[in-house]
Amino acid sequence: MQTSQHVLFERSEIKDRHLVRKKIREHIADKAKLPILIFPEGTCINNTSVMMFKKGSFEVGGTIHPVAIKYDPRFGDAFWNSTKHSMMTYAFNVLTSWAIVCNVWYLPPMVKEEEEDAVHFANRVKAVIAARAGMSVLPWDGGLKRKKVKESFKEEQQKKYCHLV
Repeated sequence: MQTSQHVLFERSEIKDRHLVRKKIREHIADKAKLPILIFPEGTCINNTSVMMFKKGSFEVGGTIHPVAIKYDPRFGDAFWNSTKHSMMTYAFNVLTSWAIVCNVWYLPPMVKEEEEDAVHFANRVKAVIAARAGMSVLPWDGGLKRKKVKESFKEEQQKKYCHLV
């Protein structure tokens, strides 16, 4: 990992977030360095939707080169539901699959617009990726896979539903 210039951090540590932001800004300012590959969802889900992007990747400036990735589950499922299967079961399933087929689309570069904040920029990039891969856009992050849904979020969704009805 040291030879490929990884930027490691502890997500729960506030000081690490600021240090990572600084390191990423320095990295993209150095034109001799390779681009950074970032997975802004922070986790994977079941190949049907694109979850909320973490805004930190979109606060540092630079050009974003979006990539849409979608697995074709016909020959083998690359998705690991860690609440249902152990790592060993998942590894066995992947290794004994006929094939793991993945569609990858390299999308046109995107830059943050002047009046746009990091959250709106992240949402715009997310929408482009989701549209290309034929996935739906989700307004929440991957933490819902392992945490209980906040009451305030439930109430907000109920209000939106009431306005539709």
